[in-house]
Amino acid sequence: MSQSQLENLIPSLREAGLFPNSAPLIPEDFSPSTELQVTFGERSVSLGNLFRVSECKTAPKISFATEKYTLLLTDPDAPTPDDPKFAYWRHWVVSGLQPSESPEASAKTLTEYLGPGPKDDSRPHRYLFLLFREPNGLSLSKEDVGGEEFTARRSFKAAEWAQKHGLELVAVNWMLGAGDGWHE
Repeated sequence: MSQSQLENLIPSLREAGLFPNSAPLIPEDFSPSTELQVTFGERSVSLGNLFRVSECKTAPKISFATEKYTLLLTDPDAPTPDDPKFAYWRHWVVSGLQPSESPEASAKTLTEYLGPGPKDDSRPHRYLFLLFREPNGLSLSKEDVGGEEFTARRSFKAAEWAQKHGLELVAVNWMLGAGDGWHE
């Protein structure tokens, strides 16, 4: 994400209705302090660009600056943007991320990656990649997040969870996801 993209992050989140919102996952005073790069294959996630389900089958590559972080991928539009009764859907949680050639090598997966899966008849969903700075000494486990079962991932209280564990939001990226057969 370039300096220009960092400057355009908050306006893009506002335009998409992701900031500020009724469930304040991203605090109103948020100012990104770390660059978060998310890449599916050769394509980078950038300020709401659209990905098809088939492009997101495997977990993306991530990179960021220094320190120790937790990454959360969530869907505020589950099961559909018109009826988000299962928001925030927990797609992926990884803690203990540290910068390196492969940040995932130092990490602990708390929720296995589940790629975006909007149905073809649904409008595109918004997907948030949230990077939180971990407090010193934090050691999270799978039990701290919740079960892996499909229904256990829905209605995740992401903001409450982050606050409970002292996680500080330092970077956000987001994309739109649509079914392979979706047509405007």
